[in-house]
Amino acid sequence: QPGQRAGASGQPARPKRRTFTKDYKARILAAYDALPEGSPERGALLRTERLYHSHIEHWRKQRDKGTLTVPAAKPDRNTGADVQDEELARLRAENKKLRDEAAKLEARNEKLSGDLDKTRTALDIAGKAFALLQDISSSADSEQS
Repeated sequence: QPGQRAGASGQPARPKRRTFTKDYKARILAAYDALPEGSPERGALLRTERLYHSHIEHWRKQRDKGTLTVPAAKPDRNTGADVQDEELARLRAENKKLRDEAAKLEARNEKLSGDLDKTRTALDIAGKAFALLQDISSSADSEQS
C-alpha cells in the first residue's frame, strides 16, 4: 500500500502509532469543549486533527483524574499569556457545560411540575367521583328503607 515501507520479508511494515503531548491533548480538549454540543464544528475539528471521539473521551478521563495536567513551561515572555489563554478557554468550556446542564435540569423541572399538576387534577377528580358515588349509594339505601 502507498505510504508503507516493505520490511525485510517483503511484508508491509506496521504503521507507527501516533503519540500526543499533554499540551496538545489539553489544547484540543479546550477547543472541542468550547464548541457547542452536537455542532458540526466539533466533527470538523476531529476530522481536521484526524482524531476519533474516543480520543476526546479518553483525554477527558485523564484530565479528570489529574494525569493530563500540562507541565509548567519554561518562563518566557508569552508563556503567561498562553497559560492564561488556555485557562480561559478551559473555564469558558466548563462554564458552557454547566449552563447546558442547568438548562437541561430546568427543562426537566418544568416537565415534572406539569406532571405534578396533572396528577393533582386527576386525584381531585377521583375524590369528587368517589364522593358522588357515596351520595348515590346512600340515597339508594335511604330509598330502599
